[in-house]
Amino acid sequence: MARSSSPLASRSRSRSRSRSRRHRRRRTRSPSTSSSASSSSRSRSRSSSRSASPPPRKKSRRKSHDDDAKTPPRARGDLPGDTTPPRRTKDDTADVTPPRLPLKKDDKKEDTSDTKPARKRTLLVDARASGRTGGVYIPPFKLAQLQQQQEKDIGPSSEEMQRRTWDALRKSLNGLINKVNVANLSNILPELFQENLVRARGLLARAIMKAQLASPGFTHIYAALVAVINTKMPENGELLVKRVVFRFRRAFKRGDKVVAIALVRFIAHLVNQQVVHELLALEVLTLLLANPTDDSVEVAVNFTKECGQILAELCPEGLRAIFERFRGILHEGEIDKRVQYTIEGLFAIRKGGFADYPAVHEQLDLVESGDQITHELTLEDPIDCEDKLDVFRFDPDYEKNEKMWAEIKKEILGESDSDSDSSSGSDNDDGDDEDEDEQPVPADNNMAIQDFTEQDLVNLRRTIYLTIMSSITHEECAHKLMKLNIRPGQEKEICSMLIECCSQERTYLRYYGLLSERFCLIKREYQDAFDECFAEQYSLIHRLETNKLRNVAKLFAHLLFTDALPWTVFEYIHLNEEETTSSSRIFIKILCQELSEHLGMKTLKERFLDEIMQPTFAGLFPKDNPRNTRFAINFFTSI
Repeated sequence: MARSSSPLASRSRSRSRSRSRRHRRRRTRSPSTSSSASSSSRSRSRSSSRSASPPPRKKSRRKSHDDDAKTPPRARGDLPGDTTPPRRTKDDTADVTPPRLPLKKDDKKEDTSDTKPARKRTLLVDARASGRTGGVYIPPFKLAQLQQQQEKDIGPSSEEMQRRTWDALRKSLNGLINKVNVANLSNILPELFQENLVRARGLLARAIMKAQLASPGFTHIYAALVAVINTKMPENGELLVKRVVFRFRRAFKRGDKVVAIALVRFIAHLVNQQVVHELLALEVLTLLLANPTDDSVEVAVNFTKECGQILAELCPEGLRAIFERFRGILHEGEIDKRVQYTIEGLFAIRKGGFADYPAVHEQLDLVESGDQITHELTLEDPIDCEDKLDVFRFDPDYEKNEKMWAEIKKEILGESDSDSDSSSGSDNDDGDDEDEDEQPVPADNNMAIQDFTEQDLVNLRRTIYLTIMSSITHEECAHKLMKLNIRPGQEKEICSMLIECCSQERTYLRYYGLLSERFCLIKREYQDAFDECFAEQYSLIHRLETNKLRNVAKLFAHLLFTDALPWTVFEYIHLNEEETTSSSRIFIKILCQELSEHLGMKTLKERFLDEIMQPTFAGLFPKDNPRNTRFAINFFTSI
């Protein structure tokens, strides 16, 4: 028992020594007494609180399972290395913490005073953006009344009202463009012309391009819509074409295949609708096939499918060159197999005459060929997209411009103020029927527009010239020109353009003679037109150079020896010294030499000696004056 009790006694002595050491450390680490009474009281309360709750004593050296599960918390400040601040009692916090309630009240007062003006400012901004209610819902009829009252207060030409009108115009255009389709296109167009398309040039182009990029499958519908708008307002069509070409060039440089395919499809259908010239299509294909890659060749194939039919009709030589380039790309074999198969499919489509890809659908052929306005734009031209038209700008002459648009809208839609008067008067009594019958008369007078700019005539001449220069044979050219639906009285334009094109050639081409002969044999009106052109050309022959003069003389000689033009045109020639010039004598010389070459001297002599035609040849073979006779004899002897 003595052996067993000695270790227990030693353990108790060691525990008492360690406990006494801890108490001494506490006394040494306690803070020094301060000069103020509050600090001493805090230190006494802190020491008393610590002494009142000493750490729990361990009964045995071994730890039980419960002790491991729940370890008693260690008192802070026991070890010298512990840097955790000591816990504070309620008395300590009451002494140290300053009162906060009055400060909170003051802060709230200051905050509310600061935030009140900010709330007022936000309400003003919301009121401007959403109306007088600041975003609060009100019934539509009451909102309309508020807007009418506000319009009366601030005026329709104020900046705020113009901005509201601009937003309403943008939303209306977006709604009309988004719901257009083949069935309702004819109904959407009048609604579209109700909007101010002069002010909304940029908005209209932006809405159409956005809708087309979102749904490329409706591209042919948007192109037909643009074609109709272009006939009435060419500035809108030109702006759209410029933006489409500009976006395509940017997409091509960036390598954006999806956007490029959508835009070339739009360009193709604009070419089909004759909104833009077909040379732009050839330039696009040349650009895509200059450095062929898989993407560029695929874009070119899709583009050729869409506009191949119109190119085959208007510019077959250019389309043939494009397909030769496709064939060369196939022979090189540097592109992917899938793209090669698409090229082979394109050749099969071309062999079928592009039957599955018509240029213009029957339901979308809304513009007459004579009313089409074609814009000539190339890929290398500097383009101004006029992006400023997409942004609202204050118009100081707002009311004046709105009145001008009202007049333009009446001309486009055929409206007049008398229409509304007649409709209202018909409901009153039966005696107003006579007035209604008389009211359409001034409407017709208002619609009688005289075009002194001759823009239609210029467009017709350009179309004739392009058709003549793009045709391979005279039969093809005659067929295309007859499809232009030339109005009565415009036959002379074709004749004058044929003579002008012939004179511009370096040498005479029999192509123009055969084409002129074909037109003279089709209608008598073309013979009369060439008769007038002969008189005009002979009277102004001194203005032509020698090369042009020779070509014109050979053209008329062809018409004479083929009997396409009657020989009565010789009555315009008076061969004498006073009425001829050096140019006119050269013209007569070449004309007679060509006739003798094709008819022979015997036949030509018989024609000139015909008794019925002697009054016609009286000026060519003068017998009234010996001087004129000698002059004619010397002339024919010299040639």
